[in-house]
Amino acid sequence: MRSELFGTLPDGTSVHRWTLERGGVRVRVLTYGGIIQSAEVPGRSGQRESVALGFDDLRGYLDHPEPYLGALVGRYANRIAGGGFTLDGRTYRLARNNDPNSLHGGTAGFDKHVWEAAEAEHGVRLTRVSPDGEEGYPGRLAVSVTYSLDEAGGLRIAYEATTDAPTVVNLTNHTYWNLAGVRSGNGGAGGHELRIDAARMTPTDGTQIPTGVYEDVEGTRFDFRTARKVGDGIDHNYVLDKGVTERPVEVAELSDPASGRVLSVATTEPGLQLYTADHFAEPLPFAPGDGVALETQHFPDSPNRPQFPSTVLRPGEVYRSETVYGFSVR
Repeated sequence: MRSELFGTLPDGTSVHRWTLERGGVRVRVLTYGGIIQSAEVPGRSGQRESVALGFDDLRGYLDHPEPYLGALVGRYANRIAGGGFTLDGRTYRLARNNDPNSLHGGTAGFDKHVWEAAEAEHGVRLTRVSPDGEEGYPGRLAVSVTYSLDEAGGLRIAYEATTDAPTVVNLTNHTYWNLAGVRSGNGGAGGHELRIDAARMTPTDGTQIPTGVYEDVEGTRFDFRTARKVGDGIDHNYVLDKGVTERPVEVAELSDPASGRVLSVATTEPGLQLYTADHFAEPLPFAPGDGVALETQHFPDSPNRPQFPSTVLRPGEVYRSETVYGFSVR
């Protein structure tokens, strides 16, 4: 475990990089945005390559914030319709940074702040207090996110948060995975094989807001209950069969037949957003489909959809969420 200076923001704030290494896996995490800069794992040949899209320097993240490469996303991951919600009879207005909706916490979400960092067991613990009213959200939210590696090299991300006023919370990590190796030159992630344990998904309207119903995936291009190629053209939330659980349960597996690398996803969350990165374009140094995001989360627009699992957090309660990305070779 080691920490080093990674760069300096225009206002002079220092950004550090923490390196975690265990079980043959090396992961680098930035204090800026809680970003997973890289995740180096071995393939069938034994060669270790990064499978997480990232930039070599801080400038890359400042110049290209929109893809949220590797970022810790909050206060609310995904979209909230119309940039607002009503809680306990009061309406809150949020930034419409994905017009007409609010996306990933607003214009200056958790991905654009420097977090305090401290060493944790086999990892690093990031903490931050989001003040009442930040990006329009109510309540002073105290957040901690711990990145750690288990004995086999699995990447565990554990989130906790408390509030002093009723609010909504939905945290996730926005890493894009390419199991062939980010610098391998072997093409994008569209040819990877993917399985998701979800018989339903949440269809969306023209602005990518859920319509409020659950739709069966059987017989559609969204059906990944049996592993098949990822393909393209997907940015949708899957309703995981297991629902909300106290402990992480495996819900998905991504594999690259060429390198032999396998990524398993276990989570406590009820949803998984599959995004095939079709909107990557210049000047971003990645092409459409170069990575695939598997974002564990509660559902988009839950604050406006009482039929969805609740994202409300009240004083005296503790928000907890945990996801484990496991690495293996086949």
